[in-house]
Amino acid sequence: MKKYILLFWLSLTTLTLSAQTLAEARKLYAEGNFNDAKPTFEKLVKTTPNNANYNLWYGVCALRTGDAANALPYLQTAVKRKVQDSQLFLAEACNNLYLFEEAVNTLETYIADLKRRRKTSPEAEALLEQSRNGLRMIRGVEQVMIIDSIVVDKADFVSYYRISKDAGRLLTTREFYGRQDDGNALFITELEDRLYYSQVLSNDSTLSLMIAQKHNGQWSTPTVLPDNINEAGSNCAYPFVMPDGITVYFASDSEESFGGYDIFVTRHDTEDDTYFTPENIGMPYNSPYNDYMYAIDEFNNLGWFASDRYQPEGKVCIYVFIPNETKSVYSYENTDKAKLAKLAQIHSIKDTWTDQTEVRDAQRRLATINNVPSNTVPMREFEFVINDGHTYYKLTDFISPQARDAFNRYRQVEKAYQEIFNRLEQLRNQYASGDATIKNRLRSNIQKEEQKEKELFEQLAKVAKEVRILENRN
Repeated sequence: MKKYILLFWLSLTTLTLSAQTLAEARKLYAEGNFNDAKPTFEKLVKTTPNNANYNLWYGVCALRTGDAANALPYLQTAVKRKVQDSQLFLAEACNNLYLFEEAVNTLETYIADLKRRRKTSPEAEALLEQSRNGLRMIRGVEQVMIIDSIVVDKADFVSYYRISKDAGRLLTTREFYGRQDDGNALFITELEDRLYYSQVLSNDSTLSLMIAQKHNGQWSTPTVLPDNINEAGSNCAYPFVMPDGITVYFASDSEESFGGYDIFVTRHDTEDDTYFTPENIGMPYNSPYNDYMYAIDEFNNLGWFASDRYQPEGKVCIYVFIPNETKSVYSYENTDKAKLAKLAQIHSIKDTWTDQTEVRDAQRRLATINNVPSNTVPMREFEFVINDGHTYYKLTDFISPQARDAFNRYRQVEKAYQEIFNRLEQLRNQYASGDATIKNRLRSNIQKEEQKEKELFEQLAKVAKEVRILENRN
């Protein structure tokens, strides 16, 4: 009898603790403390996978802690089970994963349903516009070789741009004007006759681009650039002007941006002193995060831009790339969508290296600029993101022997996946150019290879997660 009483008491205690844990987790969730709430919801959704709210809560926690890929299936379940407003979170996850068609379809259905109920959602409308911009840009991802990346403090990131004097000078308004209240980027042309920077005007709370010109050795009073650049209600900053004196790059969070700051380009019409309508330069430069400070050093044939994608608060990643003489984009129709998304996200800079000789030459030029002997510049073995703060490039970077072993398995699976991917590319090209007989013969082979590719991709994601778990324990 005592045994049953004890078991009953233990069961009751467990239920009470679970209820308390759920209540605490919901409180943390409501307060936006997703990291602390996440473990409880993860346990609950695994024990009760059909609970719609558990799927939503855990999915949102995963999304807001930087794990959109893990969040996706749980948010999809929440939407299928019609949890209120779950479509917004699902669309956000899809955007982060560059699944723009699904994001657009989800939001259009959600907004149409709201309209039937005579409700509106400005947040959903804004996200829909962002998703449409993403869908448009993913169809024109530029083929660009990114040769290096470095994570630095945002506060002084401009100091890491090593552009030559022939390209101009980059500094901050703090350095130039001696202001202590800001560190906005300021650019001076190579002839040192014009400078560009951003500031908040007295009649507006947003940043506007300004220009000043030098006359008789003195800088003129800065004036604001035209409205078609400084779009009302948008921040405009991080200017750079090419030596031609005509091409202007800057960053803006206008409605035409994909998310946060995007990089735009415009050109100066010198005949009537006006500027053409700015154009978004697209992916991979722009992302759902903040992307800015695009600069080209034609003398060294190197380009630079900064992004806070996948970075912790206060950090930015500076990417160095080889500028293209003419823009060439990946084929949206003929490129595997998963691969295209990774290229657009800059999942791995090594994936962009289509010409090893050009990359090596560019790395030597960069090493010379940085006053490092060119023969000491290492070719990275790989690039693997461990967490928001650490990316590994060599096996010796691993602390955990178990994680290192798991990563070796990851590379084996990755190699098998790449072989399958390459075979599929060949089969698809043969299919596209073949007659009806060839297409009938290839169709079955393509389907089998696609199934193998899917299985290997899932295995790759699984092993990658295992590597991160093992290494982050240390």
